[in-house]
Amino acid sequence: MREFSLLYPKNVQSKNKTLTDEACNDLSVEYICEKLSGDPYEQNIIRNIMIKIESNPEIIRYRRDVFDDIYHYPELRERIKGLLDELAYLKELEKSVKDATAAPIWQLINRLQELDIYVNCISGINQSLTEHNIHSEGLKLLKDFVGSVYNESGFEHLHDDIKELVSEIGQIKSISLGVNLDNRLVPVEVGIVSINDTPFSKPGLLSKFLDFSSKKSEIHGGTSFDGMTKIHTVGKVSGDDPLMSNLSRVVTEMLGSTVKQLKNKLSRYTNISGYSLTKLIPEFIFYIRWADYLEKVRDVGVPLCKPDIIDNNKRDMHAKGLYNFKLAIQLVDKNQKSKTKNQSDDKQNDLEDINEIILNDIDFDSEHRIYIMTGPNRGGKTTLTQAVGLVFMMAQCGIYVPAQEIQLSPVDSIYTHFPADENKTVNLGRLGEESQRMSEIFETATNESLLLFNESLATTSFAEGLYIAKDVVKALRYLGARTIFNTHMHELAMNLSYVNTQIQGDSKVASLITGIHEGKRSYKIFIAPPEGVSYAQDIAKKYGVTFEQLISRIQKDKK
Repeated sequence: MREFSLLYPKNVQSKNKTLTDEACNDLSVEYICEKLSGDPYEQNIIRNIMIKIESNPEIIRYRRDVFDDIYHYPELRERIKGLLDELAYLKELEKSVKDATAAPIWQLINRLQELDIYVNCISGINQSLTEHNIHSEGLKLLKDFVGSVYNESGFEHLHDDIKELVSEIGQIKSISLGVNLDNRLVPVEVGIVSINDTPFSKPGLLSKFLDFSSKKSEIHGGTSFDGMTKIHTVGKVSGDDPLMSNLSRVVTEMLGSTVKQLKNKLSRYTNISGYSLTKLIPEFIFYIRWADYLEKVRDVGVPLCKPDIIDNNKRDMHAKGLYNFKLAIQLVDKNQKSKTKNQSDDKQNDLEDINEIILNDIDFDSEHRIYIMTGPNRGGKTTLTQAVGLVFMMAQCGIYVPAQEIQLSPVDSIYTHFPADENKTVNLGRLGEESQRMSEIFETATNESLLLFNESLATTSFAEGLYIAKDVVKALRYLGARTIFNTHMHELAMNLSYVNTQIQGDSKVASLITGIHEGKRSYKIFIAPPEGVSYAQDIAKKYGVTFEQLISRIQKDKK
């Protein structure tokens, strides 16, 4: 099979960078992978693909279209899931076929199994792709390949040969052994008495001997025998075991004609290997697990969309109805619990929770490519910051994203600066550790990167944090990367016109605020000057602690 991938189109140069461990943690990559699959092996596969941020638009569109087909055809997914088990067994079988210590008979039988699975997989993939009106280049290329293999005359002969050989080999059902003992009844020699076309049974003297040997203290009065004990599994026979090594040699000699026939027929297919198909296992797992899970997300009623990928040099992003994918995960979990309990009250609660997911519109362009986001505590700043990172990561993996509509230029990587674990700040101190991580980000980030700062520099005094943060914002203007810098320092978002006019750069800094209405957090964002004081005023009015309200209470109490 020629080199083929459902993640990378042929002759297209990949441009990917691996996320740092900090970015993986800040974007909750492990958490998401655990939701997609309960199998650690599959989780690792999905994670390894997700953390390699691919920035080539051609590759991203190729992936997106493959996912689009797999997502829209559940029957296709189910058929491929069934083939994955066979492909996984084929991968394990490869070790046995390449085992130089195994006897020729076992090598040939394993080779026969390999070809048999190969035939089944080619047939299954061909049938499943033919039955659906696929549109993606990747699946069309796979369809063309398996179709050409399936339809060529050699494949038809292979199918017939396998059927015939399996039938002949399958006639061997048991082997009778003879064991010589010394005067202490210790086995000293073993030999094959016969090769049989029926499973082992208890004729005459042998039956009596077995019944006798199964009794611990006296001659057994009955004729029952509990059964045989397994000593090896198929595909594991090698020269490591002296008994099995000798057995393999004798079987090979006694089945001389059968071995010769296997060699002659299988020699026709020396150039055919099913193992190249196994390279598609991780890619199928990635697409299928994502498609399965996004089906659940769709069922709870929140939007998903196919991302529109534009050129890198535009460095833009225009999103409508964006939200944090982790909120969708929470809804899926609650919905599944509701189905398990089968209680109408729980279902009603789920519907109410769905309405609580706030959809936001956000744009990155030359007029506001760098956002200083302010707002009340627990007003959604961190949730939105993470949401932007997740939407880029998912889109550039080719997956549907949590939004109503989205158009974006790929980023070359995602850099995050979230509060660090206290254990990591012992040597440098909190401010030193934060400053060092910031410095490292600016060493590698480009104007095509995505930078996400979450309450950075909040661990030092306000004056020190503001001083450093102002310099960081100036550097961001100079760099020009898409950025969200969410902060409690409202002063940082004031007088941004100075930064935009005095610092060189082609990307403007803008103030983004999370809203509050009548003292309640709305979780809606909009471009406007920071309103730190007005937030406090709204909350003070709600709880009756403005100066006027307090004076009124005092006067009322005195009356």
